[in-house]
Amino acid sequence: MVYHVIGTMSGSSMDGLDIAYCSFEEIGGKWSFTIKHAICYPFDDQWKQTLASITTLPAKQLLLTHAAFGHWMGHAIQNFIEQFGLEHKVHLIASHGHTVFHEPKLGMTFQMGDGAAIASINKLPVVSDLRNMDIALGGQGAPIVPIGEKLLFNQYRYFLNLGGICNITIAHEDKHLAFDICAANRVLNLLMLELNLSYDENGNEARKGQLNNELLSSLNLLDYYQQPFPKSLSNEFGTETILTLIQSYSIPVHDKLHTMCIHIAQQIKSSLARFQQNEPSKLLVTGGGAFNTFLVECITNELAALQVEVVIPSNELVEYKEALVMALIGVLRWREEENVLSSVTGASRSSVGGALWMGQD
Repeated sequence: MVYHVIGTMSGSSMDGLDIAYCSFEEIGGKWSFTIKHAICYPFDDQWKQTLASITTLPAKQLLLTHAAFGHWMGHAIQNFIEQFGLEHKVHLIASHGHTVFHEPKLGMTFQMGDGAAIASINKLPVVSDLRNMDIALGGQGAPIVPIGEKLLFNQYRYFLNLGGICNITIAHEDKHLAFDICAANRVLNLLMLELNLSYDENGNEARKGQLNNELLSSLNLLDYYQQPFPKSLSNEFGTETILTLIQSYSIPVHDKLHTMCIHIAQQIKSSLARFQQNEPSKLLVTGGGAFNTFLVECITNELAALQVEVVIPSNELVEYKEALVMALIGVLRWREEENVLSSVTGASRSSVGGALWMGQD
């Protein structure tokens, strides 16, 4: 059977809502896919302000915003369906939502965007709350993308996502391992606000800067990097820990950007060094940071010594790989098959994650 599914992703970079209409087919245990249409609907200024301060809201206002964001997402998906003429061509919708709180040690994660609201507007089945079951089983609830990397991209050994948070998946022996490495685009974008820009196009501003060795050493000594995996990061690690440390240095913003890029590259190298054997391997890089030419150069230079080739795929896959995998996770949930890997998250077992909302008339 061929599944036609919409996957959505709202990442910590807060660029907007990624929506991808994808087709999947499974034959003899092997999956194939096509991204047929994809687009990012940017958040307006009001939603950007709301999302930036969401963790400070009292409980009732947070839940009201959760419902409102679900309705906003539902209408965005409805517009997407109309824009590309997909009426009666979608089997289901898989929605990641927008992460507000992620506290696996406390047994809690919360992705905003009410799945019931999305289902009610589009009158289609919706799979949401994709991380909750894994958290309940004692896992990190993250990363959840590795199931897609395992089933759709088995020609690579390493998978790097350069989003608001940088995370890695490793095809190691007979299982997949994954963990968050460090903060990435979220910090770089916040630093760019000092230049009255929302992001660093091609890494041009970072390239102008100079390395500050003292700051680099302070960043590399943070406790998180010494912790064993499985492990994951909340958005606050970037905004409160990394950014606060960077801003404690009275140096030009270009030097901060430059040093942060090298910090990211060095942490990627450190993460791969323990797994890389003395043989050439390939690293697939996706996420918005893949368009940061300077950052990619830093990563490429660091990984050359490990014989790891950095591969940047098509722009479509760079931008929408996470939405693609959310769609696949939705299909697996519909089929009642495992869609979150315990080898990645540290949960007591792999699980079938996701709440299913039936939206038919």
